[in-house]
Amino acid sequence: MTPAPSVAVLGCGNRGGDVYARHLTAQGARVTHLVDARPARLAEVAVRGGVPPERTFTDAAAFFALGRVADAVVIATPDDGHVEPCLEALRLGYHVLLEKPICLNEAELDLLLAAECASSGTVTVCHVLRASPFFRAVRAVLDRGVLGRLVGVTHAENVAYWHFAHSFVRGNWRASPPAAPFILAKACHDLDLLRWFVGAPPAQVSSVAGRHHFRAEDAPAGASDRCVTCPVVACPYDARRIYGARAPGVWPVTVLTAGGVTLEEALEAGPYGRCVYACDNDVPDHQATLITFRNGVQATLTVSAFTHENTRTLRLLGTHGELRGHLDRGELEVHDFRTGAVEVQRVDASGNHGGGDEGLVAAWLAFLRGDAPGTPTPLAESLDSHRLAFAAERARRAGTVEAL
Repeated sequence: MTPAPSVAVLGCGNRGGDVYARHLTAQGARVTHLVDARPARLAEVAVRGGVPPERTFTDAAAFFALGRVADAVVIATPDDGHVEPCLEALRLGYHVLLEKPICLNEAELDLLLAAECASSGTVTVCHVLRASPFFRAVRAVLDRGVLGRLVGVTHAENVAYWHFAHSFVRGNWRASPPAAPFILAKACHDLDLLRWFVGAPPAQVSSVAGRHHFRAEDAPAGASDRCVTCPVVACPYDARRIYGARAPGVWPVTVLTAGGVTLEEALEAGPYGRCVYACDNDVPDHQATLITFRNGVQATLTVSAFTHENTRTLRLLGTHGELRGHLDRGELEVHDFRTGAVEVQRVDASGNHGGGDEGLVAAWLAFLRGDAPGTPTPLAESLDSHRLAFAAERARRAGTVEAL
């Protein structure tokens, strides 16, 4: 019987502590070591996962000083803290599950690729959407050839108004730097999907965006700097309304209450209780990107805060057919131009990222156990999503068309 892979988790936030550690354990892996700079959060995740205190570390250097003590590591540290631990893990021969974004400096993409080539370890980027049943069904339609030759893709990342306020106005990704640019932090999954569907590297990209709302000049008259003291009625971004209406034991409320903080305390003193019109955010809230791939396929990606939906929608346009999809509904509609037939598929889209979180962990563990021939997606291919995002950010800022 193949022994259960042993995994260390570096970064015990929502993704590392609440998602990957949980799915790894549920799927038979052993989470043996934890690293996080916050002692209270570290202790919370350790107790939950049964990791003894002597195997918990507030400093990654102390963990790596042990040498190679597990089969693999998950790196889910903040955006600006991925590269150094990944390089050290590769030096020690670890297999790495690396949370996106891979890095915040484009030059580091090639640095990581070279480090992987020189290591006995591998890097799998957490592009979870490729592992979701819904997008695997989209890929299967393409593979059947019913659409003919793919000509274009229209893809939308609908960031619900409350989600955008949580993550990109009040939260960790509200300013770039230090966080990744908006299109990289939020949409590198979508750029990776486009790369996967099209089946070719990108050739050029242009992008336009703006910060249309969430500015001081948009604040309602009489607004306070914190929601708990604000007299404004029916503000859609009222933190009391956003978090109070959601289950306490799941995201996003768990982000506020990590480390034993109560929701009331978080709203009174933490960043998630601030008025959205009085934050230090600078990222766009609506962005449109046009990509041409080397095989001639053109794709558009729209990422917007101004939607009630928190999902992905897409259209694949081919010479002989069209596919329309809606992730949260689990709906695929395929039109065959040759026969006039309309095929409707229902796909299970339950779970985080439509089941992609669980699916990615399953695929990675299959690789670690030797049940799969390679990593879910080679690092070199995963890098294309990031190269696209960096080029789109340059294009957005300079008003240019960027070649890749």
